[in-house]
Amino acid sequence: MPFWIPGSIMATEKKGDSVADFSLEGTKERKKLSYMADFGRRLVTEKPLGTAGAAITLLLLLVGIFADILAPYGMNDTWVGGSLSPPSAEFWFGTDNVGRDILSRVIIGARISVIVGLVATSISIVISVSIGIVSGYFGGKIDLFIQRFVDIFMCIPGLILLMVMIAVVGAGMWQVILVIGFSYGIGGSRIIRGTVISVKQNVYVSAAAATGCSTLRILARHILPNIMAPIIVLFSIRVPAVVMVEASLSFLGFGIPSPTPSWGGMLSGSGREYMFMAPWMFIWPGLALAIVVFGVNMFGDAVRDLLDPRLRGGVGRYGAKTKKEDQKRENTQVVDSPIGP
Repeated sequence: MPFWIPGSIMATEKKGDSVADFSLEGTKERKKLSYMADFGRRLVTEKPLGTAGAAITLLLLLVGIFADILAPYGMNDTWVGGSLSPPSAEFWFGTDNVGRDILSRVIIGARISVIVGLVATSISIVISVSIGIVSGYFGGKIDLFIQRFVDIFMCIPGLILLMVMIAVVGAGMWQVILVIGFSYGIGGSRIIRGTVISVKQNVYVSAAAATGCSTLRILARHILPNIMAPIIVLFSIRVPAVVMVEASLSFLGFGIPSPTPSWGGMLSGSGREYMFMAPWMFIWPGLALAIVVFGVNMFGDAVRDLLDPRLRGGVGRYGAKTKKEDQKRENTQVVDSPIGP
């Protein structure tokens, strides 16, 4: 005779809920891993220059992190009687006019480029997102006032503005980082503003506002997650620009002061003075700067092409529909369609 044990159904339901939750978490994790694997596969197969740029970017990060270990000598160690020595087995890149190893200074300069590039770009992204979200979401007089300020700021030539700001706050690595981050942050807010304006017109944003969600919750849960792709793209293409601007400022004498090695600073001063007598003094830092900027630019362009739906030429999770998928879908529709009389 069947009987019922009190609490058995409750236990079963709880067990089922836990299994469902575990399955849902596992599915999300698999989707995340599949997304990253698919992104890496498309990067390698569709963007060979982007793959090379990713390798250069990774190499730059590793050199910057382990610069103290990789550098054979200290950045300011001088060798008596070894000034302007050409490349040799002891000094692979030669020495400068003071007798310092150029290879060591180039490696330490990579750390400076990594710090300036990542930190200044992060500051600029925070400023761009803050200004762009406020201006694009609220609109009206707030948007008008902010955009007129941005217009005035963008009318001033960028390099001249940076030189004036550094002359006011003083020279130094952190001063350069803050000035570049502030300058690029205001200019990049236009991109974020345009994206926010397009996102806030979606139905789910209006539904969230109609149900009583606060403005802060709408911005955090509905606006910000849907503009992450442009933010990532903006970050990836902003890093090489920041590295180049820092080198330009150091070359002009407004960047990181000596004796801290910077690739732009190594090209200036003694590098220009001894460029014909010891060409290796400006060849190696110039070559390192060119390779890094090229590699990071190629990687940023590849990331933009893979994430921006307007450049993919299709719809879907994050890739365009291929002819093979279209053919498979058509065959499925033909098989499943009912046969008429």
